[in-house]
Amino acid sequence: MVLIANPNIPPKDDTWSVVELIGQSPPVDCTAPYDPSTIAGKTILITGGASGFGAAFARHWARHGAHIVLGDVNDKAGEALTAELRIAYPSQTFVYQHCDVTSWADQVSLYRFAMSSSPSGSIHTVVAAAGIVELANPTSGQHFDFPTSSLSSSDTIPSPPPLRVINVNLMGVMYTTHLALHFLPLNKPNKGAGSDSHILLISSIAGLLPLPGQTEYAASKHAVIGLFRTLRATAWSTQQIRVNCLAPYFVDTPLLPPAAHALLAGGVLAKLEDVVNAATRLVADEEIRGRALAIGPRVVFDEEGMPKQNPVQPHGVWEVYGHDYERVEVFTWRYLKMINLMRQARGWWGLAKDLLAIFTGRKGGSRN
Repeated sequence: MVLIANPNIPPKDDTWSVVELIGQSPPVDCTAPYDPSTIAGKTILITGGASGFGAAFARHWARHGAHIVLGDVNDKAGEALTAELRIAYPSQTFVYQHCDVTSWADQVSLYRFAMSSSPSGSIHTVVAAAGIVELANPTSGQHFDFPTSSLSSSDTIPSPPPLRVINVNLMGVMYTTHLALHFLPLNKPNKGAGSDSHILLISSIAGLLPLPGQTEYAASKHAVIGLFRTLRATAWSTQQIRVNCLAPYFVDTPLLPPAAHALLAGGVLAKLEDVVNAATRLVADEEIRGRALAIGPRVVFDEEGMPKQNPVQPHGVWEVYGHDYERVEVFTWRYLKMINLMRQARGWWGLAKDLLAIFTGRKGGSRN
């Protein structure tokens, strides 16, 4: 939280700006062109890289000259994708290693494998793309929203929820991110690919909005948003690591089961190419720091603010938190002004009384 010298006067320059303090870049203009050439020569590690978003990212970034390290539990798909990319781009490096993201040992091994496989001996971007979704089954007793198939007896205690979605979508992402914060600062800028260090987190529209029936999934994706919003405030200012995030709407990938397709029947899905485009912008533009992009259907809004499809709409990508830190600064200014006014009203006696309570409270137990 930023401190303001005189809380009676709002900040008029960047001296007390949260944005300047953490090094956040301006809001992203998703309609502006960007140069993908900076991807060439970078080593990009992708968890969950054998299918879905991860595989789409790998194929697209390979076309722009990246070296790709894939980690996944689907060995057949991962090895097939690696072979495909090696044939298409023989001068680049493409490797795959089995990795269960819920296993710390697997993730450590994947990072070491990536460092040793990278032509530059560095990892430049880490994409935490591994994720799963499980549909509710009221009769199984194995889903978070339905702990028991029978409500006839209060004596029946359900088994602990499996929390597999939490383990993959949150714990796995935390492992990936923690290791990225260790390995990315080891980049070697003199070996051909620059010193850009970047973490790209993959949340979901379910990280911004509730998703009834998918409590565990929505909770995991909300947590990833929390990870992003917290980490972006420190990673650049302390370690020069860019942290960005994607929040896609429902997209036609293997992660979207048939039942979800049925639920969305008659509606419209987001396009995979828009997700890839948004991710590529964040990877390629090394000036983008601390930004989250949502990807949804290609719609426009009429005069009444209602969405409507537009076949000529070029993309479905927009900034999620365009001006959030400006709002933080206004809140901080008002909050500190209030605190200072209260302090002035209570005077020195109030300060002394509070300090005495703090010290005596230590003898009497913990204070909340």
